[in-house]
Amino acid sequence: MYKQIIRPIFFLFNPEKAHRLVVKVVKFAFRIPGIAWLTRKSLYINNPLLERTVFGLHFINPVGLAAGFDKDATFFNEFANLGFSFIEIGTVTPKGQNGNPKPRSFRIPADNALINRMGFNNSGADAVVENLKKRRTNVIIGGNLGKNTTTPNELAVNDYIFTFNKLYEYVDYFVVNVSCPNISDLHKLQDKDSLMEILQELIHERAKQLVSKPILLKISPDLNFSQIDEILEIVSATKIDGIVATNTTTGRYNLSEDTEKIKQIGNGGLSGQPLRERSTEIIRYISQKTNGKLPIIGVGGIMCAYDAIEKLKAGASLVQLYTGFIYEGPFLVKQINKAILKQIQP
Repeated sequence: MYKQIIRPIFFLFNPEKAHRLVVKVVKFAFRIPGIAWLTRKSLYINNPLLERTVFGLHFINPVGLAAGFDKDATFFNEFANLGFSFIEIGTVTPKGQNGNPKPRSFRIPADNALINRMGFNNSGADAVVENLKKRRTNVIIGGNLGKNTTTPNELAVNDYIFTFNKLYEYVDYFVVNVSCPNISDLHKLQDKDSLMEILQELIHERAKQLVSKPILLKISPDLNFSQIDEILEIVSATKIDGIVATNTTTGRYNLSEDTEKIKQIGNGGLSGQPLRERSTEIIRYISQKTNGKLPIIGVGGIMCAYDAIEKLKAGASLVQLYTGFIYEGPFLVKQINKAILKQIQP
């Protein structure tokens, strides 16, 4: 039904308008008595074999919604009914910002892909906190942290600390985003000195809290293995809790779409099916280098249950959906969990 009826309707609109429409429809639907219960009944699989504890948090299944979908924490309560065990909100910056000029999000249906250059558009940390105060769900919430576009890289650490402290009481784990390709020069924060400073300061801030919450780092698929080795040295030195692999790519590989059309779209991060192999390759590399001891959230190109299982077998502890959720719909979460059970049950 989703791919035959619902998706074609949403795809009549540009991606940003479609996104806003989805949110409105979902929020309206869940105001109808019984819809939340019926949705959970249809999409959730409750089985202890799916449960796992990762970086000290208990997940009822390994499937989550990636950052970028609920930027302002405005509909996580409703989306918690769709079968996800965790939802990552953001990217959140200290001050609200509009992001890059429109149009800035583009579908590539021939490749089950998206290209976006949103630019951390969000309402800012204070507004997000107000939304998080309305939390009515036990689903695990992650907070994805970024810097404001106007903040120079040499002062970026202050932005991460500010948002980290603002969100601390209201989310369950944090992801440091220094790898989004849609913020000018943000990738330079993945350099050893800059990244070490940011992570050390966040660890220092966390030590002031009564409860210690996990800190993860989201990395780019465009890093080479030597750069990944450097990041793993920093992870080991700072003792942060895990890696999210991976963000979107600036590359334009594995595309069948007309080259001229891709050129017309221009800059932006590519997500979806073309990213699957590279994301899995990085997950496997990190898992092998760390002897499977470093928790990894695998994201990038999960379009079906097989793709998710591939990432779990490569060494991911958990997986996240974004583009696959848009193309395949909410039943993808259930399909993945059913496939996992089929793999582990005798």
